[in-house]
Amino acid sequence: MQTLILTRADVEALGSMTLAVDAVEGAFTAFGRGEGTMPPKIYLSVAEGSGDFRAMPAALGDRAGIKWVNVHPANQARGDLPTVMGTFILNSPETGFPLAVMDATALTALRTGAAGAVASKHLVRQPPATVGFIGAGVQARTLHDAHRVVFPNFDAVIHDRDEEAAKRLAATIGGRTGSLAEAARADVVCTATPSRKPFLGADMVKPDAHINAMGADAPGKQELETTLLRGAAVYVDDIHQAASSGEVNVPFKQGALTEDDLAGSLGEIVAGVLAPNHDGVTVFDSTGLAVQDLALAAAIYDAARERGVGLEVDFLGSTAG
Repeated sequence: MQTLILTRADVEALGSMTLAVDAVEGAFTAFGRGEGTMPPKIYLSVAEGSGDFRAMPAALGDRAGIKWVNVHPANQARGDLPTVMGTFILNSPETGFPLAVMDATALTALRTGAAGAVASKHLVRQPPATVGFIGAGVQARTLHDAHRVVFPNFDAVIHDRDEEAAKRLAATIGGRTGSLAEAARADVVCTATPSRKPFLGADMVKPDAHINAMGADAPGKQELETTLLRGAAVYVDDIHQAASSGEVNVPFKQGALTEDDLAGSLGEIVAGVLAPNHDGVTVFDSTGLAVQDLALAAAIYDAARERGVGLEVDFLGSTAG
């Protein structure tokens, strides 16, 4: 049997945003129904705090796999490596055979953007006229592209502390730059920063806004002020990950917010197990799920097989037993 090797270029060519949104929405549906297996994400800190690695295993249906991904913020200043890089191994649950080894750098960006768009699709009251993007990095680009799949017509407002980064993104996606206050007053607000100091307050957003809080993915990170979280209907992707490393991790540790204060999980909403609360601001606290990676990796693998993309390698050798 052959293992399929897919490079980043292969993944980018095969992984359309429409494919990503469909795969991630399917993963949320399955997870909301209690299907599949997803052990807790494992963190490995290295190099005196300059970065960390994360191991994310999952099994769903006829596929299993694991993503090994790093987050090294200093890479952005170096300019030669992405902040986030990853590798995904896709296996057959029945035999354990490695069906594919693929780049997960592009996969991670795609599925994270798709997760925000799926949250907006299921939590907003009506299609947004404006979507604000706070933080103008790679993730803002995929968040924008995913929202275009779900909501084709909206004005994009981009804000970043680095004005040049905001201008570059605006030129790329056809949006406009604005102040933090302007981006925060959009119908849907997507925050994608590494901030450890909350910058978005309750008085800055519309009373019926939806917020995708995408930046908090490690202990100590927080983008939204606790008063905003306390006054909103907050939906998590996974309570265990959110409590330890999501947007709510700091308020949880401080005792300012508890699990009882949360409105539920996005999976429950997507699966139809729970009705969304539209009485005020809604927040999606995204930490990133291994089942999202698995669902998209499986879809990309299937597309590669159908189109004849990738390099086949005999990993185990013909005499393996």
